[in-house]
Amino acid sequence: MKDYGFNTRAIHGGSDGKNPDNALNPPIFQTSTFVFDDIDHVERVMSFESDDYVYTRGNNPTLRLFENRMAELEYGKGAVAFSSGMAAISSVLFSLLKPGDNVIVHRTLYGSSYTLTTQLLPKYGVEYKVVDLTDLEELNESIDSNTRVIYFESPSNPDLSIIDIREVARIARERNIKVVVDNTFASPCFQNPLKLGADVVVHSATKYICGHGDVVGGVAIAQDTDYIDSLKFEYMCEFGGVMSPFDAWLLLRGLKTLGIRMEQHESNAMAVAEYLRGNPRVQKVNYPGIEDFKGYDIAKEQMDGFGAIISFEVEGGLESATRLVEGLELIKLAVSLGDCETLIEVPAAMTHRGYPADQLERFGFSESMVRISVGIEDMDDIIADLDQSFRRIY
Repeated sequence: MKDYGFNTRAIHGGSDGKNPDNALNPPIFQTSTFVFDDIDHVERVMSFESDDYVYTRGNNPTLRLFENRMAELEYGKGAVAFSSGMAAISSVLFSLLKPGDNVIVHRTLYGSSYTLTTQLLPKYGVEYKVVDLTDLEELNESIDSNTRVIYFESPSNPDLSIIDIREVARIARERNIKVVVDNTFASPCFQNPLKLGADVVVHSATKYICGHGDVVGGVAIAQDTDYIDSLKFEYMCEFGGVMSPFDAWLLLRGLKTLGIRMEQHESNAMAVAEYLRGNPRVQKVNYPGIEDFKGYDIAKEQMDGFGAIISFEVEGGLESATRLVEGLELIKLAVSLGDCETLIEVPAAMTHRGYPADQLERFGFSESMVRISVGIEDMDDIIADLDQSFRRIY
């Protein structure tokens, strides 16, 4: 497209603007297979001389539009849609690693990503190193001749670590190492890792890209079109983690409002972070938009917004954290994030329960950490609900 702004590209990107029967919105191609004119047509399609379709596990017009739009929003050359964020992450890592290789991961990851890298990949001969990637010296010391991938989230889940993507990518490029960044928390609205030097960007599309809590999906984006073809046809197709056309259509719908949703999410989150900072029962607040937060300067440099995820520690440990989340009335106790509704959880008991309980501090959080995904309800109502639960406890 032309050099349009983010909101325009989120609505129109990746499309030629021609929908069947002059429909404003694209149709859902809810079909498993596609028909051919003759065997010559089969040959042209299956030898990639034609971009027609064969079978939805390989591609589909609705999926292709979603992939093209995500590629445009992330400044990539291509994308692959998956049935979930973990399908995207696992397929990307399997595509870049082989037995004898090792992957460096940040010390704080989403629980299933941690399990994938520390328990599943080693079963296939791939080793891992857990590193504090906010310390570039530690990263340099951890790289060896078998390191092939550096994988991390920024901001990370759940402690909101900010990793200098540009510097990590520079270090990796000098040693022919691929950098894979999970951009779920920031969304393409607030951060574009490919522009900062990353090789592959992954998203749990379930979160902000959808925004409405009614889809499970994932996507991977890169600038290397040969790699995208390999990821799609050698990994996504063969592992079978295909996204449904209906889910792709719902994600296209969600993308239309991503920009304005992220603005409201962030505005509310800034207010909630300030409320928590002023609450005498809160011992620590992690949010990239706070000026004294460790990663604030890097976040301000590489992000266009600070997002809407906050984590914090409350006075009284796990018991108080439990009572806090159970005493809320408007805010919902749930895993996931990025929905219009404000969601809250205790990671050690929910999304990150796979981490060793006696070593949580080593991984950047504690059993009493609370994570809140700030929604787009009226800000005063979100804060009032937190306040009434705090008052009940103390």
